[in-house]
Amino acid sequence: MTSEPLAAPLTDAEREFARGWKLVATDLDGTVIPRDRPVSARTLAAFAACERAGIPVVPVTGRPPRWVTPLAAEAGLRGQVVCANGAIVFDLDSEEFVRQHPIPVDVVREVAARLRPALPGIGFALESIEGFRREDAYATRFDSGLEERVAPFGELLRDAPPIVKILAKCPGTLSDEMVAIAARELGDLVNVTHSNAADSLIEIMAAGVSKASTLAEVAADRGITAAGVVAFGDMPNDLEMLRWAGRSYAMADGHPEALDAADAVAPECGNDGVAQVLERLLSSRER
Repeated sequence: MTSEPLAAPLTDAEREFARGWKLVATDLDGTVIPRDRPVSARTLAAFAACERAGIPVVPVTGRPPRWVTPLAAEAGLRGQVVCANGAIVFDLDSEEFVRQHPIPVDVVREVAARLRPALPGIGFALESIEGFRREDAYATRFDSGLEERVAPFGELLRDAPPIVKILAKCPGTLSDEMVAIAARELGDLVNVTHSNAADSLIEIMAAGVSKASTLAEVAADRGITAAGVVAFGDMPNDLEMLRWAGRSYAMADGHPEALDAADAVAPECGNDGVAQVLERLLSSRER
């Protein structure tokens, strides 16, 4: 699919979609959160306007819940958030885990066994609803000091709660290349993606689990189908969601695969691209 540019006048496709529009699904980092900057006042105002119109905003992110809660408070978001690329649904109001899609322990072991010879120097971390644990070879920038355990891989699985996401780093190999190698080695054993092309990091969920699969569950609970959902994203971990939603936008500065997967292109994250689109769709409903 080739994305159409976001033109100044409302397109016929936008007008048609807005008539049955029921839910906003948005990635966070690189989509509504510019690098090293908070969510803008314009974006917060657009989210609030959607909520007043009866259109809930559901964050759909690769972040774990511990990274989402402070941001949600800042953005005034409530209700459910899809975390860990669809592996978790967390309720911001009750602070409870509503859904989890774990990876079987034998599959976790098999993933590591297949990837170590294919990606020399690889290090693994494991994400569960109870916390984060990692090997020494997995160097962390954000969760240092918060780990439940730092130990050899076998020890990470000892007494482990259900693992919802495997993270793997291989310094010197870019994320796109890592995904290609992992896809070749792992096949349909799991779902492999990444959320930052500049990092040497891939994210691995259970087979069939993606932002789209879990967003579909969250939407269905509200009686909403894909046709009523507008989705925003910028990276390969957004691809399934962008393809699934009734109307989707990739950020202009997003990954080429995201641009190809979406229906249209939104302005860059730093230029409040999501807010610009939401304002357009809301204006169509008001006419």
